[in-house]
Amino acid sequence: MKQLATFGLFCLTALATQAQTAPPQSMPTPPIATLKPKALVSPYGTRTDNYYWLNERENPQVLDYLKAENTYFDQQMTPVKTLEDKLFTEMKGRIKEQDESVPFRDNGYYYYTRYETGGEYPLYCRKAGSLQGAEEVLLNGNQMGQGHSYFAIGGYEVSDNNELLAFSTDTVSRRLYTLRFKNLKTGQLYPEKIANVEGNAVWAADNQTVFYAKKDVTTLLPYQVYRHKLGTEPAQDVLVYEEKDDTFSLHVSRSKSKQYLGIELGSAFSSEYRFLDANNPTGEFKVFAPRTPDLLYEVQDANGRFYIFTNWEAPNFRVMAAPLTSTGRNGWAEVIPQREDVFLEQMELFKNYLVLNEREEGIRQLRVINFKDEIGRVVDFRELAYTTFIGANPEFDTPLLRFTYTSFTTPATTYDYDMATHKLALLKEQPVLGGFDKKNYVTERKFVTARDGKLIPIAIVYKKGFHKNGQGPVLQYAYGSYGLSMDPTFSSARLSLLDRGFAYVLCGIRGGQELGRQWFEDGRMMRKMNSFTDFIDCSDYLIKEKYTSPAKLFALGGSAGGLLMGAVVNMRPELYKGVIAAVPFVDVVTTMSDASIPLTTGEYDQWGNPANKPAYDYMLSYSPYDNVKAQKYPNMLVITGLHDSQVQYFEPAKWVAKLRATKTDKNLLLLHTDMEAGHGGASGRFKALHDVARQYAFMFLLLDPKAAL
Repeated sequence: MKQLATFGLFCLTALATQAQTAPPQSMPTPPIATLKPKALVSPYGTRTDNYYWLNERENPQVLDYLKAENTYFDQQMTPVKTLEDKLFTEMKGRIKEQDESVPFRDNGYYYYTRYETGGEYPLYCRKAGSLQGAEEVLLNGNQMGQGHSYFAIGGYEVSDNNELLAFSTDTVSRRLYTLRFKNLKTGQLYPEKIANVEGNAVWAADNQTVFYAKKDVTTLLPYQVYRHKLGTEPAQDVLVYEEKDDTFSLHVSRSKSKQYLGIELGSAFSSEYRFLDANNPTGEFKVFAPRTPDLLYEVQDANGRFYIFTNWEAPNFRVMAAPLTSTGRNGWAEVIPQREDVFLEQMELFKNYLVLNEREEGIRQLRVINFKDEIGRVVDFRELAYTTFIGANPEFDTPLLRFTYTSFTTPATTYDYDMATHKLALLKEQPVLGGFDKKNYVTERKFVTARDGKLIPIAIVYKKGFHKNGQGPVLQYAYGSYGLSMDPTFSSARLSLLDRGFAYVLCGIRGGQELGRQWFEDGRMMRKMNSFTDFIDCSDYLIKEKYTSPAKLFALGGSAGGLLMGAVVNMRPELYKGVIAAVPFVDVVTTMSDASIPLTTGEYDQWGNPANKPAYDYMLSYSPYDNVKAQKYPNMLVITGLHDSQVQYFEPAKWVAKLRATKTDKNLLLLHTDMEAGHGGASGRFKALHDVARQYAFMFLLLDPKAAL
């Protein structure tokens, strides 16, 4: 990321948010936010928020406060600045700068991305006919990103005739994309620009019509679908669908067969699919099956039938089929039944095969089913803790399945699996420069007994020589929300921790779906506390089994995982030497009470609606901001982005301000705000490494910085 300017200590006295005299240079003192009490009134009680004024994004006093916190951060991190730079150089040195992805074939072209030496952003390319063909650069991210402190390409889609490109970009990091069009024969851009859209768009079969989703600029929810005719003014675009229920969001799609255009509508526990023949773009979208509470389904078509991936009477999901002419549930027939011990996560269709990404005992694996004999075969791997992901498979009539395999010790590896012969072809293992050898690292997989008897899966990795004597540093990570499962994947940056004696622990706490749908249900709404106690129970286990001690245990979580961090430090602060909370969702009751805050209404099924007293009371019982108290807290680094679209910057800013005024210890409490980025941090593959180096340097600051050098 672009480094922020350092503010002199004399500037602190000029800030309206300060309440003390400028400290001497040898004793940096944190900025103290001004108290401006605001009563937050609810039918179920009134809370006082002394820092609500930090919500005012354009207020110069707010910006001054954030900058002052950044200055304090820089001052406190000075002893490890050299180490931070070394870590960044080390991490960057493991990355092959001139690199490219494995090409995939689609409609006569091979598509891939590549990086150039020194480039922050990818080039999106293709070759016609074969890999020996001439390269055509569709989008050059490095050129497009010039002059922007933040840049991201949301997505791109090529028309059926291979001559037109729809693509989107974001230069703010609010995930409000601008849609553009390019003629691939001439290289010229079309004049129209369509602002505030979702990242993707889809072409109809006429090579002239595009469908896209418009976002509400306040809530950031995609809620309208428009039809655009290439070469016309966006003001003439036709609204074809508008979602009135603000707990639902939508997404436009095109089926793998290219036969259908789709509008995918969904909330956390209900979904609906509308479809239209791609050859009839001016027609009306039809409802596949009406939305019903607690019914989730996804639709694909193959061989003259629709296939439905659904939880209908199957909490762990199953696969159904329906004729093209009768899509209601009364016409669905079971193809793959539910299994109690296996959770289905994803379905991929081919002409002769059905592929399932499924999870058994917390491990994500692939099962291939031949339509002819309906025999299923699991693609087998030998490691204790690993994961597999279905890759880009745009072609329908092929026996080849493209997927990625990775583990704590195996870099992302791309395979083609021949579903007819069962042969596996290794296409690429992501190179790791600098002498990496997977044999030098050890992976363990354990199940921790939670306080209520449930077994929590954890995966551990460390370098050989790590001793379980309670003296080793450990970084413990979890997420535990939205049913998102955390899997053991490789990180070349993480080697900088492992090589310096750390063990890394990944905890599959409740709220994810590591152990099936019920694992998610047991960590949301009125059972959310399970996520927090699971993480604490894992910490206690690591200490009891002498992987580490409270003097060497660190915790990390981001976004909803930042909520986890906030709850844990309120409940058991003595367990941790340091905690890193990235873009943390910590002001739960206030945020969920304000429907104008981006994405709030779509989250009622995750946290509850505070308009209901039981939900209000339960959220209030764990909301990190509301439960800050006069006690000792561990050393903490809190990270946010001014343009965050998911968790607004003011949540972590207010949390830090309240912690400063309330906690009773002298441990470090640092807030770092990226003034140019959003939820995902800095853009660019190397800029983002600065964020990681900064987090690692913070932990070494609390241990032995000289030893880490």
